[in-house]
Amino acid sequence: MIFSPVLTRLRPIWRDALALLYAVRDRRTPDRARWIAAGALLYALSPVDLLPDGVPLLGMGDDLVIVPALLAYAARGLPAPVLADARARSARLSRQVPWLLPALVGLLVVGAVLAVWGLLRLARG
Repeated sequence: MIFSPVLTRLRPIWRDALALLYAVRDRRTPDRARWIAAGALLYALSPVDLLPDGVPLLGMGDDLVIVPALLAYAARGLPAPVLADARARSARLSRQVPWLLPALVGLLVVGAVLAVWGLLRLARG
């Protein structure tokens, strides 16, 4: 498979992101961790950034640094039993739905190709 090395590296990140989603939904999760995770999601979806996305390389770089840092900070605020339960649930789901991660990576690649194609069309006028 073409994307095998990429999928191998993305699999633990996917599992941890899914585990954080499960942990945030758990009643035992402290409100602070929930707010930080919600803030990371809002920052990722918000059109307002510290560095505008139009700035080459740096615009997307702040999203790639700030969002994972906030999510890691939220995960550190989780109680150990909550995190262990959430990781177990995400590992079970990852085994049950093995096609989901390759499908998401494929969608990202198609989206990137379409974005580059659109930019090239705009540049040609």
